[in-house]
Amino acid sequence: MSTNLRRIATPYNRGLHRLAVGLACWTFLLIIAGALVTSNDAGLSVPDWPTSFGSMYKIPKLVGGVKFEHTHRMIAQVAGLLTIVVAFWTWRAEKRRWMRILGFAALGTVIAQGVLGGLTVLFYLPPAISSAHAALAQTFFCAAVAMALFTGQKWVEEQPRVEFDHRRPSLFTLTLLSIFVLYVQLLLGAMFRHHGLSWWPHVANAVVVSFVLAWTAVRALTVYSHIEAVRRPAVLMLSLVIAQLCLGFVAFMTRVEWGKNAVQPELPMVISTVAHVAVGALLLATAAILAIQVWRHVPVAFEEALPHAQRGPSAA
Repeated sequence: MSTNLRRIATPYNRGLHRLAVGLACWTFLLIIAGALVTSNDAGLSVPDWPTSFGSMYKIPKLVGGVKFEHTHRMIAQVAGLLTIVVAFWTWRAEKRRWMRILGFAALGTVIAQGVLGGLTVLFYLPPAISSAHAALAQTFFCAAVAMALFTGQKWVEEQPRVEFDHRRPSLFTLTLLSIFVLYVQLLLGAMFRHHGLSWWPHVANAVVVSFVLAWTAVRALTVYSHIEAVRRPAVLMLSLVIAQLCLGFVAFMTRVEWGKNAVQPELPMVISTVAHVAVGALLLATAAILAIQVWRHVPVAFEEALPHAQRGPSAA
């Protein structure tokens, strides 16, 4: 009876789900396009904003850095339009209030992202604003991936399998810590790419990120591998950590060591850096999905949150 009532309250909407998945995929493409702009030093190839060479609709000749910067802007415009459609469709079709709020929060994020992108041009690529632009892009990607998850048929119709977590730190705490260290790494990497910081803090923090994410994934896989919703993102996160470490090493060698005297970015530098940024975005989104699934399926046992004096004798 409870399952039937739950399905009536939140019916699966295939069209909305497909659009949310499309928005997530398009946002990932947008992140790659942005990384191509930065990796090719093409940030000021189009010197004005919100127009491009004085026009709102004419496509300029796509040569040199212009092809990266203007293509990035066009992809961003489509992402904005998709987000508007998703937000209003969610508001009209969704019965879950928090989901409607998330839709408009995503819309506000993409608007802020566009403004930050414009400010990077108007103020000639200041490292702080450019880094915030990069960080907010990945935040929006996580929101888009989460919306794709929340509108999925499995999320809407399944009855979650719940097991309380009595360990300390809890798995949910570890997932939140993973997201935090990944955000720190994201900001350090963005500051380095935008010439606002040296490379060594980003490299040093990679050790911390690797340890925390490995700890989180191993805990999830050793204790809750029987819960598919937890196991799958944990396996993916562990795989992406290994791939990201390899890509980070290649990016460091091509950009910092071999390419430090290059007159302009060379192809190996561009490919390795863009791949590093793309996998980083997937890693952050996967950590967010793991946190969501752990919150749903492996909540912290209530007594863990109580002060020791408030626990009954049986909780000792």
